Amino acid sequence: MFSELAFSIFNESIEKYHLKDDVYQVFENPYSKDEIKHLLYRKNWIDTVQWHYEDIIRNPEIDPQKALVLKRKIDASNQDRTDLVEFIDSYFLNKYQSVDVKPTATINTESPAWAIDRLSILALKIYHMNEETYRSDASNDHKQKCQTKLNILLEQKKDLSLAIDQLLADIENGNKYMKVYKQMKMYNDEELNPILRGK
Repeated sequence: MFSELAFSIFNESIEKYHLKDDVYQVFENPYSKDEIKHLLYRKNWIDTVQWHYEDIIRNPEIDPQKALVLKRKIDASNQDRTDLVEFIDSYFLNKYQSVDVKPTATINTESPAWAIDRLSILALKIYHMNEETYRSDASNDHKQKCQTKLNILLEQKKDLSLAIDQLLADIENGNKYMKVYKQMKMYNDEELNPILRGK
């Protein structure tokens, strides 16, 4: 199942990142560029680094100048994340381009890659919530609450994985069709953002 492959790649990326646990570490993709695994690994690495950017910027004692630099990094990361989602959707569009779409076929509320994006974020939530369940400096009450939350996240992972695999099967069988819209983010565009345009 594709969701199983994706989740295992996401976990591999998360584990690799946490060996150094440093947002400035060098990124190395272990997969060939002609594999979907390459895109999945890159996608999760972006999410993982951004997860930790978001932690750092919430430090109430952060230097304002450093916070501004970090905000720029988060904006760039969001753009990279969107680009990767669109690359993954292009993979599926190419894969299913010869499918005979049935006249009764319907469109889904989100594309496969945006659902996979949610699975990548969910992998991070599961990793970090699991960490909280055995934190040595945390109370038993905290650990138990986190275990309850972890159980819900694992159930969510099961449901989302099933939904992704069902969607891909429906597209492959012509019961659903893909229609992908570029995100057209405006905040990074010098012509669309009035502040950037003013400069």
